[in-house]
This record gives sequence, C-alpha cells and structure tokens, in this order.
Amino acid sequence: MRCGKMAPFVLLFCLILVPSCYSLPLCMDQTYPKKINSSLAFCGYSDKACCSAADDLVIQNQFTTMNISDAACADVMKSILCAQCNPYAFELYSKSKNYPVLCNNNLVNSSSPSNSTTDFCTETWNTCKDISIPNSPFGTSNGSPSKLSDSYKGASDFCSTAGGSATDQTVCFNGGMSVGFNGTQPAPPPQGICLERVANGTYYNFVPHPDGSNRVFLGTQSGKIFLATVPPQGSGKTLDFDLASPFIDLTDVVHYDNEFGLLGFAFHPNFLTNGRFFVSYNCDKSKSVTCSGKCSCNSEINCDPSKLGSDNGALPCQYQEVIAEYTVNGSSASPSTAKTANPAEISRVFTMGLPYNNHHAGEIFFGPADGYLYLMMGDGGNSGDPWNFAQNKKSMLGKALRLNVDIVPTNADIDNLTLWGNYSVPKDNPYFTDPTFRPEVYAYGFRNPWRCSYDAERPTYLFCGETSEDTYEEINLVTKGGNYGWRIYQGYDLYFPPWAPGPNISANSIDPIFPVNGYNRSEVNNNLGSAAIVSGYVYRGNTDPCLYGRFVFGDLYANDMFTSAETPRGSGNFSRDRITFTCSKNSPIRCDFTGKSSLPSLGYIFSFGQDNNRDLFYATIKGVYRVVRPSLCGYSCPLESNVPPSAPPPSPGQPSQSSLSLKLEMPVILVLTCLYVLLGFRF
Repeated sequence: MRCGKMAPFVLLFCLILVPSCYSLPLCMDQTYPKKINSSLAFCGYSDKACCSAADDLVIQNQFTTMNISDAACADVMKSILCAQCNPYAFELYSKSKNYPVLCNNNLVNSSSPSNSTTDFCTETWNTCKDISIPNSPFGTSNGSPSKLSDSYKGASDFCSTAGGSATDQTVCFNGGMSVGFNGTQPAPPPQGICLERVANGTYYNFVPHPDGSNRVFLGTQSGKIFLATVPPQGSGKTLDFDLASPFIDLTDVVHYDNEFGLLGFAFHPNFLTNGRFFVSYNCDKSKSVTCSGKCSCNSEINCDPSKLGSDNGALPCQYQEVIAEYTVNGSSASPSTAKTANPAEISRVFTMGLPYNNHHAGEIFFGPADGYLYLMMGDGGNSGDPWNFAQNKKSMLGKALRLNVDIVPTNADIDNLTLWGNYSVPKDNPYFTDPTFRPEVYAYGFRNPWRCSYDAERPTYLFCGETSEDTYEEINLVTKGGNYGWRIYQGYDLYFPPWAPGPNISANSIDPIFPVNGYNRSEVNNNLGSAAIVSGYVYRGNTDPCLYGRFVFGDLYANDMFTSAETPRGSGNFSRDRITFTCSKNSPIRCDFTGKSSLPSLGYIFSFGQDNNRDLFYATIKGVYRVVRPSLCGYSCPLESNVPPSAPPPSPGQPSQSSLSLKLEMPVILVLTCLYVLLGFRF
C-alpha cells in the first residue's frame, strides 16, 4: 500500500492514540513462551508457545464439549480457544480471560493492524452469529447453548466488546496462529542528544524522590547518599546539595574497591507513610563482625570453597553482598520532609559471601506492579563462570531474585527454609514449588547484569544490561522464569569457557531467551579494546520530543550511545541506532572535551537516571549530565517548538503535579510524532 493511501488511517490512529499497554511475547502467567519439542497435537503451535501438551489436551476437550455443528464456525472457535497458547497471550487476554482481543478494522476510531488485512472480529461474527455453541467463550456463564446473535445486535456491537482497537491495544488476534500489531512505525531517530552538566563528582546511582517532587538521591560508590534538588530546565542552575551533609553516610560499613561498594538503593513503595528504604552494598568479612553471611559456594550447590583459591589475595567469601534496611522515621515530621536518615541499620535483609572479587552486580529495585524487592546478582566472577553458578538452579549467583520484605520470617523459618536473611519468598515466584530451584529465583542465566529499568508506560518491560565476557554486550527484557543463557551462550552465540571445573550443561538442555538489543565489542572502543554496556531508560520525558518512546543506552567508556525503538510496537522486536551527543554551550558547568586525552569527554558512564519529570540523566566519572532541548546543541527536532514547557516542580513535601503534567503532555508528543512521520520530516 502506498504511503499516501495509508495516511488517513495513520492520521486517525495518531489522533486517538493514548498510552497503552503491555506487550512483548508473554504468556498469561507473565512467563516467556516455552520451547516445545514438537507441534501441539490439537492447537498446532510449534517452536515457542504458552501451552504444554497437557494444556493442549485440556483445550481439545473444551472444544469437544462445544459440539459445534458448522465446520467453518468450528475452525474459527478452535483458533480462538487455542489463542491462549499464542506467544502474545498475556496481551491478547488483557480485556477478558475467556477470549482473546480480536483484530477489528471496522470500529469507529479504529485503525487497521499494520501487518494485517483481515478483520477477524467481523469474520467471527459472520461465520458464527447464528450457530448454537454450548460453553461458548462469548456466551453466558452457565454454559448453556447460545448464539452470538442472541447477545449482540450486530457485528459492530459484537466487535465493540470482543474486538481490539488502536485506542486500547497493541496486539490483537488475527485468526489461525497469527496476531496483528496496532501502531505506526516509529519516527526516525533523533539527530543527536544534547546534554548539560549539572554537577561535578562521581556518582553510581541516581534515584528520584518517592514523593514526586523535584528532588533526587545520588549515591557514591564509597557509601554516601545525597539528597539533591533538581533545577528547572533552562534555569542555568546546577543540582543543589551539600557535600558536607549527606542523607546517609555508610562508609564505615561499605567496602569500596574496584567493583565493590554501595551498589544500589531503593525506597519502599509505601515510603511516604512507613519511611523504609533499602541499600545494597559490599562488606569485608575480615574487617566487620556483622559481615557474616553464608558462603555462596556451599554444599547445597555441590561447591567446595577450598577449591576456589584466592583472588588477588582475597579468600573465598571474604567479601559479601548485603541488603540492609534503614529508615527516616524520627528524623523529621514526615518521610517526605526528611533531609537525613537514621544511620542505624533496622534489619539485615540479605547477606551472602561472594566466591571471587567481581561480577556481583547488586542493583535493587521494587517492582511497580507487585511491590516486591528485586536483587540482580552476577555470576560471582572469575573468567567464564568456571563453576557454572549462573545455570546452577540452587545457586543464588547469576540470578534475578525476588523477595518479600513486608512479611518477616521467624528465626525458625529462616533456618528451616535456608533463607539468606530477613525476607520471605513470594508464593507466585516462578520456581516456588520446584524443589530443584532456589525459591527466590525470578530469572537466571546472567553474567553481570548492569542497570535495569522499567518502561514507565509498560511495566511488563524490564530492560537490563548484561556485560559480556569478550564479544557481545546485551540488553535483555527480563521476564518471570526466564533463562538468559549465560554461560552456555554469550549474546546469540555458544560460549566455551577457558576453564570449567564445575558442571557442564548442554545447549540443548536449556531454553534461552536471547537479547533484544546490544552491540559487538568490536563496534566500540577499538582503541581501548574493551567495552561494558550500561542499560538506560525508555525516554518518557517531554524535553526532547524526538527522543520520546526510545530506549536509550550506552557504553561504560562513553564513546558510544544508542537509541532503540520497538518495531512494530508490542512485538518485542527492537531496532538500534547509534546516536551522537554533545554538550550545550549554555551548560551550567562547562563540559570537558576530549582534547589530547584518550578518554571520551564524559569519562566513564556508570548509570543512567530519571527524575520525577522523567528527564534523563547520566551519572559519570566527570559529573552528572542532563538531557536538554536538542536545539541548544544545534540539533534539529521538528517537534520541539510544539511541546509545552514542563510545569514548575512542586516544593518538597507537597503533592507532585509531574504525573498530571505528563498525562497532559504525552498525547501532545504522540500526536506530533505521528504528524512528523506523516509529513515525511527527515534530518
């Protein structure tokens, strides 16, 4: 179809588009589709599906009880019943648990799925409207025989209920085993990213204040966390905080060296009422009596610490991974107005000895939908994960762990369940009832996951970076129960460790989830011969509208920056564009440029961050940088002049208007983006 003929459909779609949903291949239990060895006997799905052979038989029996007399209608209903096996079942059944959202081109304010020419909803109506169907997924709850025409006035009425329009769905069921994706193609990538330097100093973490105000927390690797006020865009001011007065100083308990230090912190979802927050850091067992967790190399995983040897003079499990709970209660009238925290530890949530001196990751965050605490653990170090901890189902290394910090176990529970601290295990963890797994495991097969973030608009999208051994730097979409392949795979290729005293696992025995993005090390930093990915954010701010909806990530050495767009939206398939960046001449703090230095102008990028306006920040060895309007760096963005300025940030302790302003601004940005595509703007 020619672009001119598509324009009315695309324009209509753009004008009614609102922020929607969750998609990417996911089953109804939010796990990734599983590999199946042969096609399902009844439903026919092969390769990856959301049904087992047992599920397939249940569906077949359900279909048999329907006893549909018309062959054409039977085929339609069979495909609808089998849609629960479709790799996109989670999104397809988001409106009803009885039937999938049917592709529908005839709704008012609807657009055709971009990869579909079939109006399957109308086809279903025309084929089955007058056929009596016992236990119909569209029928009454008592299971009595019914016709579609008994419950609906016509195709429009039926499809307004069963059909999916572009206003509320990204994926719809298209009959057979296919799906349609609603949405336009993404706009071309921005011409470049414009930055300003808003703070000096080196920070590892950047976390917005839970109260929605214009404040953020900055964490240093050495163990200090600072509370800073973010200046308005265009003010010419820097982050405002006092280096002499940290929010909390944990340098007396944090072991700081190379990859060790304060690795992350996270605020409880109810922080504004309970004042609780959590810190992830490393400690040295030889210097602290409280640094006394179990060794990750132990008999449960058939590992003998005496066989590990020393690592640069350190004994196995001398250094430990810790999650500790702290509070602001008692330091202020309310958690929102607290400027300092109580440095006394409230609870030791987790402590585990590390086998070697690297690859312990350590980021923590709360899930936006479930309220549980997640801990990203690396494989424990040494070249090539020699003991294969990442694939060992009983090891806590190389895993994403999911913990409940609201239900505190008794000492007896900790001993009986062999827990690693004061937490309980969510009963819906994917391996909670599997005796071959540690129940804390949410996903596994990681080498050293470095920085994770949820898409603010689609909370099933959890992006995590994965640093490679020597070839491919990864971006993964982490899902419940997923195996991300290490050390069997590095990127998309099989990996063969140089030394493997531990157990070997064949590639055929695992069902890996491959990266959605990344880059080969050979593409970046050729002069240094090294690379390390730093995962970023899906940009949802309004300062740079040409960046909106794109996932931004980069490399530790800061020579290379990338943006990525999902194409088509909801598919789980992502493009990748290398993007240039520079510093605004109006930067409050003058930016450094490479000159004669072998290092790039930003030095090293340790983390990306977002404030409550969803502006994007870079935490680097040379300071904190913020994304600003592209025109300040001479980059062209046709949408920039049409976006209203952000609302003034609220004062600390007052209710935030940022979420409201974003709700108002997002449709503007989205409409302008669609017009941008239609009008054919090019850089």
